[in-house]
Amino acid sequence: MKNIVIYFSRVGENYFDGKVKKIEKGNTEFVAEMISKIIESDIFKIEPVVEYSEDYYKCTQEAKRDLETNARPKIKSIPENIEQYDRIFLGYPNYWGTMPMCMFTLLESIDTSNKIILPFCTHEGSKMGNSERDILLLCKNSEVKKGISIYGSKVKYAQKDLIDWINSNISK
Repeated sequence: MKNIVIYFSRVGENYFDGKVKKIEKGNTEFVAEMISKIIESDIFKIEPVVEYSEDYYKCTQEAKRDLETNARPKIKSIPENIEQYDRIFLGYPNYWGTMPMCMFTLLESIDTSNKIILPFCTHEGSKMGNSERDILLLCKNSEVKKGISIYGSKVKYAQKDLIDWINSNISK
């Protein structure tokens, strides 16, 4: 089976371990890279044409506006030849109880038919929110596996949990 890790992540100020802190690498990116090392896979970062603010509070308001307006922010590119992949590891931070709206743009732009989708999410307390339900709605002809949520402030310690999650989903 051929795998790809597709993720959205942002740097700048993040809510991290109970306070706003500037980080140089996004939490979801850290997890995406870890997954791609655990299981052989290609990796692809989703980048909105208009980036979210690096200021945490501005970013949360931008994300809230996108959700409330059901926006589909343009993204710079999508993975080529998606048909060659059997499994898509789909990563994102939890924004207002679901994925950032640029991930909706992505999923509406690619054919996920007959793919296995494994969602992973970083957060600071809201876990997966409604994102798994939203993925199921967007990817009706896919097999969506149970996702894993990881506290952003604990991503550096997530390898064992990720290995266990991957093994439980690829052996079935």
